[in-house]
Amino acid sequence: MSGINYSEKIPNNVNLSSDRTLQRALEHWQPNYLQWWQDMGPDGSTNFDVYLRTAVSVDPDGWAQFGHVKMPDYRWGIFLTPVEGERQINFGEHKGRPAWQEVPGEYRSTLRRIIVTQGDTEPASVEQQRHLGLTAPSQYDLRNLFQVNVEEGRHLWAMVYLLHRYFGRDGREEGEALLERRSGDADNPRILTAFNEKTPDWLSFFMFTFITDRDGKYQLAALAESGFDPLARTCKFMLTEEAHHLFVGESGVARAIQRTCEVMNELRTDDVTKLRQAGVIDLPTIQKYLNFHFSVTSDLYGSEVSSNAATYYNSGLKGRFEETKIADDHQLGSSTYRVPEVAGDLLGERDVPALNALNERLRDDWITDVAAGVERWNRVPAKLGIPFRFQLPHKGFHRKIGVFNDVHVSPDGRMLSEATWTHHHQEWLPNEIDRAYVQSLMGRVTEAGQFANWIAPPAVGINRQPVNFDYIRFN
Repeated sequence: MSGINYSEKIPNNVNLSSDRTLQRALEHWQPNYLQWWQDMGPDGSTNFDVYLRTAVSVDPDGWAQFGHVKMPDYRWGIFLTPVEGERQINFGEHKGRPAWQEVPGEYRSTLRRIIVTQGDTEPASVEQQRHLGLTAPSQYDLRNLFQVNVEEGRHLWAMVYLLHRYFGRDGREEGEALLERRSGDADNPRILTAFNEKTPDWLSFFMFTFITDRDGKYQLAALAESGFDPLARTCKFMLTEEAHHLFVGESGVARAIQRTCEVMNELRTDDVTKLRQAGVIDLPTIQKYLNFHFSVTSDLYGSEVSSNAATYYNSGLKGRFEETKIADDHQLGSSTYRVPEVAGDLLGERDVPALNALNERLRDDWITDVAAGVERWNRVPAKLGIPFRFQLPHKGFHRKIGVFNDVHVSPDGRMLSEATWTHHHQEWLPNEIDRAYVQSLMGRVTEAGQFANWIAPPAVGINRQPVNFDYIRFN
């Protein structure tokens, strides 16, 4: 990379061309990143020309430039939103003080851990989705998968930039470790459990991008409030790209629902066996996938009561969702928040100090957003005259972290015995038969404008292109 035009090869607004220390760090890291992409990126895609958007600046005309590009040649850039005047810390014990432009020494290890944990999710998603391109239901969907993949890669670059720029040798070592862990690896797994789950089919992918990437939205939004200004500005720009990931998931599931409802009306049946014989995903199975991904992602927020979350907030490192829009003192000295409680065989709630309930508050914000998306899904069967409604399960359903870890809760919020759970849980979660059936539908469709039988076409294409546009040139 020596002697290259950094603004061209690595689009950025961090003065990379004049920062020789950072150049040296990236010159060492980039080849390892490209090798990771070759080994763990989208399977068999190296020679495809893909219609992708690339960020080349933070300007409205520059952050989303479209064109066909080979993914190994994608320009993974480094962008922070512009400086906002004399920004202050908006919460915690440092509220009102100038935002930090360098890492505060007393929070160095904590801040590094926050950045590494966020950074670890980005390559993990790519690894989880590595083989999906081999069973894409259309060129349009394959292009969307690849867009998500390259932007997860760019988000990794964003976190590695922070590690290299602000954490010296420790940061460089953490940057290397981000490329060494592997999703689902028994010996060196990704940090968070949900990012070690498999994404074996496209319904899982759509659920992941709708539900788990929405967790990413809320985590990034909380970090975008950080008193460490480079982290806040980095995450604000990442959020502009995250919106497309949520769109891919929500619209993908909606299109599967639409196709199923169309076949239900054609056959005049809601019989699961007949619908599966017709090659579509029955609505109860889609509900099971919703239950699974919702519950697994709920655990990403951690325990309902958390001293770590309180420390992050009090230190000014991680705020709440839309912190500055909340009407309180932003220090939470005497505020309380209601969290779930399990008392014997009863589910209830209790008030705890709001400072210790920040995980639960962020989870509740996320649940509200997910529920709104599910309601948009429900418009599809309603419009087609199908009397079926999707429902989010109770927040205690199928949980492995927090107060619900040692109990069984039904989707409608009833406490269950071990025996009852064992007898009924396959009615609520995808079983081996369900997953095998969904997998059986996964066949690659490569002709422009053609779609697999189980999913409806989108209403419009990407970037005002027609639906039958050549989004992928397979060469």
